[in-house]
Amino acid sequence: MPRLNASHLADLYRITAQTYGNRPAFVYKKNKEWTPVSFQDLYESGLNLATGLISVGVEARSHVGLLADNRIEWIYADCAVQLCGAADVPRGSDVSQADIAYILQHAEVSVVFVEDVALLKKVQAVELPLIKIIILMDNQGYTEGSDPRVQSLYTLMELGKQRRAQGDRQVEERVAGILPSDLFTLIYTSGTTGTPKGVMLPHSNMIAQIASVQDLPIQVVPEDRFLSILPVWHIFERVIEMVAVYYGAPTYYTNVRQLAEDLKTVRPTLMASAPRLWESIYQRILATLKNASPIRKTLFNLAYACARQFHLAQDFLKGNQLDITGRSAAESAGLTVLNLGRLAIFFLPYKLLDTIVLSKLRAVTGGCFRGTVSGGGALPRHIDEFFNFIGIPILEGYGLTEGMVLSVRTFGQRVIGTVGVLFPITTIRIVDINTNEVLYPNPAKKGEGRGLQGEIHVKGEQVMHSYYKNDEATAKAFKEDGWLNTGDLGIFTFNNSLKITGRSKDTIVLLGGENVEPVPIETRLCQSDLIEQCMLVGQDKKTIGVLLVPALEGFKKLGITAENVAELSQQPAVREHLVQAVKTLISTKQGFKPFEVIQDVYVLDKPFEVGDELTNLFKLKRHVITAKYQAVIQQMYADE
Repeated sequence: MPRLNASHLADLYRITAQTYGNRPAFVYKKNKEWTPVSFQDLYESGLNLATGLISVGVEARSHVGLLADNRIEWIYADCAVQLCGAADVPRGSDVSQADIAYILQHAEVSVVFVEDVALLKKVQAVELPLIKIIILMDNQGYTEGSDPRVQSLYTLMELGKQRRAQGDRQVEERVAGILPSDLFTLIYTSGTTGTPKGVMLPHSNMIAQIASVQDLPIQVVPEDRFLSILPVWHIFERVIEMVAVYYGAPTYYTNVRQLAEDLKTVRPTLMASAPRLWESIYQRILATLKNASPIRKTLFNLAYACARQFHLAQDFLKGNQLDITGRSAAESAGLTVLNLGRLAIFFLPYKLLDTIVLSKLRAVTGGCFRGTVSGGGALPRHIDEFFNFIGIPILEGYGLTEGMVLSVRTFGQRVIGTVGVLFPITTIRIVDINTNEVLYPNPAKKGEGRGLQGEIHVKGEQVMHSYYKNDEATAKAFKEDGWLNTGDLGIFTFNNSLKITGRSKDTIVLLGGENVEPVPIETRLCQSDLIEQCMLVGQDKKTIGVLLVPALEGFKKLGITAENVAELSQQPAVREHLVQAVKTLISTKQGFKPFEVIQDVYVLDKPFEVGDELTNLFKLKRHVITAKYQAVIQQMYADE
């Protein structure tokens, strides 16, 4: 893989145009046909649009709003903003009016891109005195002249093209003045804990991130094909797309509705994904099996059982079985003999049944699929094992907006249950949340502290330096010695991989001082077909309780039907089933501590929704849910 000599993203767009020329950089659907945009065309379009932006007043190092979902115009806009020497302030089309008002004002945005008329109306409905120009990507349904601030993206691009034909070279002057320390983006967090915070990410962060991919044993080549389904404004997807640009591979834009079809036509080799996608596919596979003939069910069960045994043995022998205790030499020797025997027993039946059964499951990915990098949330263990064992590699990664991508599994070191090895530019430490003692790396402890759980602190070239105009939040995020506190709990394993175990900031502290990590318990509960969503409660209380959203489809299988969650929640049998499910899943027999056992259940009549109780990554806004259901929670603990 090449190491391109780019010091910032504007430089990267120029160098990749020179290096990869007419090779496709991005491919999108136009009139239901795949339409490629080459690296050269992308750069020229960026130059033209950047010239147009400068003509309407975009200054170097200013902030340009970018409100849209994945589409080719998003890339045009991003390229143009970088070439202007400015930074974009991105958000998806589902952004709330409250966030539009806060973010665009706080970021001092005067020029903003919007996706379509529907999003334009949201922007127009908000008082934004700083906004001078609104650039519409898709002007279908817009009445020309109805708002003097509105201009068409393609009209502005054409204006820039004409100016360049007349000799305008202001863009080149801007690019020459860009410093690696200048911002390329200002991303506002989704606000799980309150007001969104502006994460300042300079060009040097992204360049260091994408260039270091080749130092991992994950080869990306121009012949790869990336399929894009995650929101491009999220830093995880944005890193993946810039990796594709850096290494000359095309990115195809798809969506959830067209994913199945596009997998077959694009035949991707790589893609970024979220756990929710694989959970959905897993449920569809189980639903199909439920209606399959007894012979097909038996064949699948045999195939998966053999695949599981084969891969468990193979993972151990390759050093890829999760190890958080540090096995002794004698223990390792005994397990090696055991797993060699297991490998020998299951090798032939696995290979035979894989060809007959499992290969057909893999065919739905197009036949060229090398793997997916999953991020944005924890991948449930049973989902993780299922797809990896049937031959669809999931390389779970870990990061956050403030630190970009910190770790990822590789094809050679795919330790299920972890988020992989650290990026070469990442340094971590694991710290005891009560004593602040550094647990890892600590030469005084076994394995230098491997296997010990604590709070994850990070440093690295991809880690932000501060929040925008928010010194208080910056001071809280960073320790005195410059380490970024991720707020996550984790373990560095004896496989030299990182395992996430929960959130220190989500930790529920009971009245008796016991610390309860809600995420593992909530993840376990959501494995039930009867539970759609849930959140643990109990801060400063004697015991743990849970707010549950019942699953319509799960109860339908039990013969309990309803039109919506509100109707379902009123049926007495629903609560009885949910209480029993909670008791079965969360008990001391299942390995949970006595104080982690749930003592009270409340059935909600409304699901958690993005923009309200959930972030764009489907993470719980715990402070919002707690405030919204404060009366319910007080009622649950009325007897205390």
